[in-house]
Amino acid sequence: MHPAAKIQFEHAVSEFSQWRAVPEEERSPAPAWWWQPAFEVAAQQEEMPPLSCDRLELPLASTYAAGAAVLMATLADQTSLPWPDEFPRKICSTWHGGLGGPSSNKTACGLTRISKEPYC
Repeated sequence: MHPAAKIQFEHAVSEFSQWRAVPEEERSPAPAWWWQPAFEVAAQQEEMPPLSCDRLELPLASTYAAGAAVLMATLADQTSLPWPDEFPRKICSTWHGGLGGPSSNKTACGLTRISKEPYC
């Protein structure tokens, strides 16, 4: 396997781990930029490093092909994709959809804002 394919895939796996750490209701859709690294290794039967297996919640000694399947499964039935600044967490606005003025704690996502951060 080409070393660049491994590096790109490992980067996507790291992002996947960060994305999974965000609570599901606050998580953005999976990013489309994971497709290319996943397709690059989809047929590779070489074992992934233990850290990658752990980040993808796969058994130790899983192959790159199995890891690629995990990434592709997150994208398969999505109908929208995040903007880069909305990854790994959704960005919500209190002004969207008439949910209230600046004193409102309700966000466009329907979640209650607990801080002044731009995220839900």
